[in-house]
Amino acid sequence: MPDGTRAAGEPSHGPAESPEDRPAEPAHDRPPSDEPRARPAAEPAHGPAASLNDRPAEPAHDRPPSDEPRARGSGEPGRRPVGETPARRAVDQGVPTAQGASRHAAVPPVKGAPRHAAVSTAQGAPRHTAVPWRVARSIAERAGRTGSVRREQVGLGGALGRVLGEPLAALTDLPSFDTSAMDGWAVAGPGPWSIREDDGILAGHGIPAALSDGEAVRIATGARIPAEVTAVIRSEHAHADETKGLLHAQRSVSQGQDIRPRGQECRSGERLLPAGTVVTPAVLGLAAAAGYDELPVCVRPRVDVLVLGDELLTAGLPHDGLIRDALGPMIGPWAHALGAEVSPPRRLGDDAEALWKALTGSEADLIITTGGTAAGPVDHVHRVLARIGAELLVDGVAVRPGHPMLLARLPSAGPCLVGLPGNPLAAVSGLLTLAGPLLGGLAGRTPGGPRRVAVRDDVHGHPHDTRLVPVVHRAAGEHGTAGGAQHVVPLHYNGPAMLRGIAAADGLAVVEPGGVRSGTEVEILDLPWAPATPWTEGCFT
Repeated sequence: MPDGTRAAGEPSHGPAESPEDRPAEPAHDRPPSDEPRARPAAEPAHGPAASLNDRPAEPAHDRPPSDEPRARGSGEPGRRPVGETPARRAVDQGVPTAQGASRHAAVPPVKGAPRHAAVSTAQGAPRHTAVPWRVARSIAERAGRTGSVRREQVGLGGALGRVLGEPLAALTDLPSFDTSAMDGWAVAGPGPWSIREDDGILAGHGIPAALSDGEAVRIATGARIPAEVTAVIRSEHAHADETKGLLHAQRSVSQGQDIRPRGQECRSGERLLPAGTVVTPAVLGLAAAAGYDELPVCVRPRVDVLVLGDELLTAGLPHDGLIRDALGPMIGPWAHALGAEVSPPRRLGDDAEALWKALTGSEADLIITTGGTAAGPVDHVHRVLARIGAELLVDGVAVRPGHPMLLARLPSAGPCLVGLPGNPLAAVSGLLTLAGPLLGGLAGRTPGGPRRVAVRDDVHGHPHDTRLVPVVHRAAGEHGTAGGAQHVVPLHYNGPAMLRGIAAADGLAVVEPGGVRSGTEVEILDLPWAPATPWTEGCFT
């Protein structure tokens, strides 16, 4: 993005101000918040060391909406468990309450245990603790790597964007013979040199005649070096005396200068790239130079997209309580950008029987559903998964937006299912948290390490959950914090039902519970269509 251009939804520059100093926004203008609706009674009073979240509770009528899924029924009925999950294996036996419902006390495992015990709802059904965000991503990645990855041979013309199924080893030396690095003169021995009277040596020709000591011949870039050649002198560094037939060097000449020796880049059999590397245009060029006509690549995982909800329109303007389906057009291309082969989205409405048939009849490696993951009267995903006998690997994630997301594995070695919340940005959160790591495993991609960049502004956090906030990168030298270094700017319009912020973003910042201050480095999640972000450093520097 050009310097000085503000992305859509980006806050304007100005002096840093604390969250407490900012004027309250009108309720109808304020972006939705992920704040909980009540502060625990034991929470300490405000003081100088208060976090970004330690501010007075807002009146109920002014409080921004949370990122809970849109209500499809009154109250908040508990989520019915489908099966044992990795998080639930750490839950102790129930202790009867006055109402007879079970209250489960969480027993934290060594890593990633939920922080809060499951609580009972008014209806008596247990509501289990959400899995921490990083643990959920780890579970999804492992789920994608449980099976064997299928491989196939694909011609270079069709391999772009695929993933190497095997290490790429050179089939020849590179270069395969000594070549000239410059247009100029090939010389043998010390000068001046007598000029051999012929047409010179061009690239693409066979083995040239050897040079005698004190002889020079014209040579083109990439041409094969004759035997006994001492060096190549660039045309601009030599003077040819046509009358005497002599070549004079205008600079000192060293042994082997401007000659690319055989095997300078690699030797035959040398490993060039590991399995799991994404095939980029540069990888295609390297493979061709190394002698490949086809590449062994991983078979793309197949994805079915099921769009749920009777309130969705596929065309036209919203009317009569109906809204446009934003997820159907977005989820398929997003999964394709993650390396999947995606079938056209199927719109099932709020029909439990249609959902059951779609799940049991799918031949995909991954099924993605949109909406229906909460506990409303027409939220059927949990009930249908229970009917099928699926195993819930993740049932709720401690992340805002998007905490009602889920990950399940269908029985009999069936496909995995990622259930996304119905709110658009919450669904994006589910794609980045569960679908991305899962598809990476299914596609055989090697996961990259985390990337951290300083954030320009204060970013509010949730007291307990991770937040994912759309950001845009700003290059080093632009006005901002972090001493003028490269940084990211959090964008407005980051509520769970909004896409305006993510549409202008080039990444999402991972904001830990409690929030971060301006200048703090945060982890950045790349968007799949822009994996080489501006702050990426080359791996061969």
